[in-house]
Amino acid sequence: MGNQPVRVAILGTGRISDLHAIEYKQNPKGNIVALCDRNVKQAQSQAEAWGIDDAIISDDYKEILARPDIDLVEILLPHHLHLQAALDAINAGKMVSLQKPMCMNMEEANTLVEAVDGYDRPFKIFENFIFHPPVLKAKELVDAGAIGDPISIRIKSNPGKSKTAWKVPAAANAWRQMKDMAGGGPLVFDDGHHKFALAWHFMGMPSDVHAFIGQTEVFKGIYLDAPSMVSFRFPGNKIGNLEVVYSPELEIATKHYAQDDRVEITGTQGVLWINCGHGSIGDPAPLVHYREGNVTEYRDIYAGWEQSFVNSTRHYLDAITEGGDPILTARQGRDVLSFALAAEESARTGQTISF
Repeated sequence: MGNQPVRVAILGTGRISDLHAIEYKQNPKGNIVALCDRNVKQAQSQAEAWGIDDAIISDDYKEILARPDIDLVEILLPHHLHLQAALDAINAGKMVSLQKPMCMNMEEANTLVEAVDGYDRPFKIFENFIFHPPVLKAKELVDAGAIGDPISIRIKSNPGKSKTAWKVPAAANAWRQMKDMAGGGPLVFDDGHHKFALAWHFMGMPSDVHAFIGQTEVFKGIYLDAPSMVSFRFPGNKIGNLEVVYSPELEIATKHYAQDDRVEITGTQGVLWINCGHGSIGDPAPLVHYREGNVTEYRDIYAGWEQSFVNSTRHYLDAITEGGDPILTARQGRDVLSFALAAEESARTGQTISF
């Protein structure tokens, strides 16, 4: 790329695109030059909001892919469109950042991995939670032996209500209710990707997954796949679980989704608590470490959820300009997807799914 910024097109300008755009707008290594959405007015509105009035606007992503003055596409489309859009981007010779989950099923994921394996341009499955500042610090501590050998991970996903949350368009909720478009439920499969990525990040791939997935109607015709419990076992006699509950009257402090996320990692010598994900309950330290009777609170870590998007995008731009693999690679994204799909299959069949 030389010293020229990576010229970026964002395909899909819905609610989440605001967070994906932040780092491209402020990092000299990247520059948003095009926006694509079936709703052209929405794309134009985002261009104005982001201060890029000269951006190319289109309602056809293939038109964007055909342009030689675009280097990278950020694909933020509904899940059922991921595979074809990614393959089209590869065929057009673009660098790709593909929103999670990468595909709807393992057959699609295998097709995409095969295409990426034969591709010579950087390809990223976008995952932000592992780039959240409290998570980054926790991983640094774990790798340094701060809790000994990790033996369990407990993850809590807790939507509620919030006076300060951003507004989510009805259309964004509607397609996530359709399995042929979403692939699974909004909490265990879609948002769950973040949680399975965290479990994978700290503990590796599971050997067994068992799940109960419930259902609660939150608005007329809008359901959340909660309460749910997903249990996993890892090689080396290690365990973990994901608990998903919806608390309709629980007030959560957030600028984004009305949800709190908490993680507890227990090791042979200590414990780490990661607080604050999408939002927070109360004012906990973003990270707490316990070992040998001593408690250390890390209150100087910025816990704004948007920073996880900034860090993830920055890592990709650095990989593009300086070399190295993006995180997640297509193969890593397939691993996390298989984790999520195992939970869905276990809940459907009542059986433990073994890898």
